[in-house]
Amino acid sequence: MDDASPPKWHLAHTTWFFETFLLRPYLDAYQVFHPAFETLFNSYYNGVGQPFARARRGFLSRPTLQEIFDYRAHVDAGMVKLLESSEASVPDGEIAFKLTLGLHHEQQHQELILTDLKYNLGHNPLKPVYVASQRIASTEKASRWIGFEGGLVEIGTSVGESFVFDNETPRHKVFLEPYKLSSQLVTNGEYIAFIEDGGYQRAEFWLSDGWSRLQNPQNEKIAMPLYWRKQDGLYFHYTLSGERIVDPFEPVCHVSGYEADAYARWKRCRLPLEAEWEHAAASRKVQGNFVESGCYHPSGHTRDQCEDELAGLFGDVWEWTSTGYAPYPGYKTFDGQLGEYNGKFMANQLVLRGGSCASSINHIRATYRNFFYPPDRWQFSGIRLAEDA
Repeated sequence: MDDASPPKWHLAHTTWFFETFLLRPYLDAYQVFHPAFETLFNSYYNGVGQPFARARRGFLSRPTLQEIFDYRAHVDAGMVKLLESSEASVPDGEIAFKLTLGLHHEQQHQELILTDLKYNLGHNPLKPVYVASQRIASTEKASRWIGFEGGLVEIGTSVGESFVFDNETPRHKVFLEPYKLSSQLVTNGEYIAFIEDGGYQRAEFWLSDGWSRLQNPQNEKIAMPLYWRKQDGLYFHYTLSGERIVDPFEPVCHVSGYEADAYARWKRCRLPLEAEWEHAAASRKVQGNFVESGCYHPSGHTRDQCEDELAGLFGDVWEWTSTGYAPYPGYKTFDGQLGEYNGKFMANQLVLRGGSCASSINHIRATYRNFFYPPDRWQFSGIRLAEDA
């Protein structure tokens, strides 16, 4: 798939980030590891140079993984020299900011390694096991509506002591009508009911673009979430611990924005606005099933989540919203070449919130905005329902 990159590319690209934005401009007499790497591991920074085509990354047999580890060691050594140097004549905080951004950028690619790896292994007929099962048992829990008064609220954040991405800023006011959010994420069992009711064959539930994609014979035939199959009346899905029978109590995962919206319409509900989601999440602690659990799969309801009226708000699955990914009022990109980091993608995508079982817990916050195109399914993406109060 064009969107999925080999793990070694992610390892090299995150290394390229430090070499390109820190070592080359700031470390005197720094020698690049390999001149071709500037192009090979550039993701989308046109201001830096011509990137190697994303869809062709999977065809690269060279450099080898060992060469990439050598590249990382070379850049690590350079970073140590830079941070120990007292001769760097740059504006106060500039190196610290780019270093911090580079670390958060690497966390994003650690998550992408898992999602891309799952796509590659999940389409292998052997259904390889990437990691021994660390499964967290799911439990059945009835969903109920949690009401919010709305009104004039503030979302987003301002640049301060803690790092935030530019797309989370600035903090601003939004008016919300009274609304409700479901206390639970949509489960596999609930989604199976949608499938069995002909959800993928009934145009009335689908946005026009989504229905057109389903009907286009040139596209992959979609009749259930990614990695699912049905055999002898049972649903199976691939996980990073191998293939297993679908647990009806786990949150449904790997659905597109179109599928999430169609399910919500089938339930006579809707997807949340991102401002509704953030308003509900703002006062809640970031806790849940993240990558640190070693599960690498949505877990359902842990003990801590059961105690919260909004279970699974963080972790487990990225939650689709109906909000288009656009700049906040007064938005400004990062300075210089890093201005390409987020801003140029603010078109034709939807915002997702909350993090997933592949995200690091210290990477996620209530203001964090993820974004994908409506057809995308290879991320750990799921559904929380909303309705007007």
